[in-house]
Amino acid sequence: MKPIWIVDDDQSIRFVLEKALAREELPVRSFTNPRDVLAALDEEEPQVLVSDIRMPGGSGIDLLSKVKERLPGLPVIIMTAYSDLDSAVSAFQGGAFEYLPKPFDLPKAVELIRRAVDESLREEVIDERVTQMPEMMGQAPAMQDVFRAIGRLSQSNVTVLITGESGAGKELVARALHKHSPRGNGPFVAINTAAIPKDLLESELFGHERGAFTGAQTMRRGRFEQADGGTLFLDEIGDMPFDLQTRLLRVLSDGQFYRVGGHQPLKSNVRVIAATHQNLEERVRQGVFREDLFHRLNVIRLRLPPLRERREDIPTLARFFLQKSAKDLGVEAKRISDAALAQLTLFDFPGNVRQLENVCHWLTVMAPAQVIEIKDLPPELLAARGASAGVAPMPSDTWTPAAGAPVAGLDAGVVALPAALARDVADPALATDPALPSAAGPVSIGVATAGAATLPMGASLASALAGEGGAGAAPSWLRDLERDARVRLEAGQPDVWEALTRQFEAQLIHTALELTRGRRIEAAQKLGIGRNTITRKIQELGIDD
Repeated sequence: MKPIWIVDDDQSIRFVLEKALAREELPVRSFTNPRDVLAALDEEEPQVLVSDIRMPGGSGIDLLSKVKERLPGLPVIIMTAYSDLDSAVSAFQGGAFEYLPKPFDLPKAVELIRRAVDESLREEVIDERVTQMPEMMGQAPAMQDVFRAIGRLSQSNVTVLITGESGAGKELVARALHKHSPRGNGPFVAINTAAIPKDLLESELFGHERGAFTGAQTMRRGRFEQADGGTLFLDEIGDMPFDLQTRLLRVLSDGQFYRVGGHQPLKSNVRVIAATHQNLEERVRQGVFREDLFHRLNVIRLRLPPLRERREDIPTLARFFLQKSAKDLGVEAKRISDAALAQLTLFDFPGNVRQLENVCHWLTVMAPAQVIEIKDLPPELLAARGASAGVAPMPSDTWTPAAGAPVAGLDAGVVALPAALARDVADPALATDPALPSAAGPVSIGVATAGAATLPMGASLASALAGEGGAGAAPSWLRDLERDARVRLEAGQPDVWEALTRQFEAQLIHTALELTRGRRIEAAQKLGIGRNTITRKIQELGIDD
């Protein structure tokens, strides 16, 4: 990993940060002024830059601007005194990752730098992927099926019908089919038959002779002639007027057509790819689409899945569109947090990929900071979050203590669990994604609005964890913990809360460290706590990781 650069004329600040980062096994290089930093950039690059604002020989804001010109993706943390909040605003406007007020809490400063390092390493991977990004992307099985079909059709000139919802990317599939076909060096001509008035569509497709109608002062070649030797993409074919469908059928049948007002037949050497969001079989039954044309077009059919059926592709697409929007607007690309990405995946995107691209363009313009958080998402996505995170009302025979309240009434089988734990126990699949909502209900453990989980009266913790009907099995350590709690409470022992809490925390941390093979940062992320917190707890609880 590249070193973290500290820029400050105050020796004590440099010394403290150097020692703290060294304890974290992070390489460090220190500078006393911006001039030396700019000179050092000619030889190497930092992983993260941490700079003061006011220094002899230059301003941290000026340094930020110059560094961003050379390394636009470098996370820069600006240190500032409380009186310099105006400068902090300027820092954000200049693309700073974050600002660190002085005097700062050292553990929080280290945690912020660690977060910037993680973001920098992640962005390096993302940037490499973006530079190699193909014309289409998708890891979802449904998209892999589409890619395989394109591969099989790569050496064919057969007519293809692409179906899918609006905004799903049907034209991208058509372009890929053309690019990888024997006609790849020929022209690709696209026309949206629904966007052109009926009176003009015939002329657009087949061209017209001079004087064919009022305003036709010159001869004009149509799209079939323009696409000669290549591919003609007819988008929204289901909306084509019925009388024009007859002319299109004739071209597909014998490859000949006439310009509007013309008398000489013209030959067409064109591969036709059509697309529609409509159900053409239903259109045929309604009598608004010719059945013979449908069968002529429906030689090979490709169904493009909507975005909600391939949610695993949303993070990759979102990062790509953020990069693309930034490039189009001439600004630095914004980063998006994991929590915000998780929220994006919850949205159904009725407008599909096109809507996601528009959202990313909106975020590039409207998000206030360089890192996009959940609160920065458009209102319609936040509204969807509120709906998805709704909690069913509790029945009258349950009781929910406030989050963090002492365990009370344990003999009646009522216990409060931390919200994060309750979510993970209720559905382990959600443990990897803290932004996903948790299920709530009167029997299984769920997250209530107070941040605690409830059990029905008379139910034990272990039985609830085993699931309805006892189909599952609670972890043995939780059953032991419940037995221990009963024994201590019945015996009237003091400090029951503190003793059991230590056992509980120790087991949680131990389990998380086992899952992450001892990697504390990952364990802390899974538990929803900070890295410094897990380090302190490990020391306090005497955990051997």
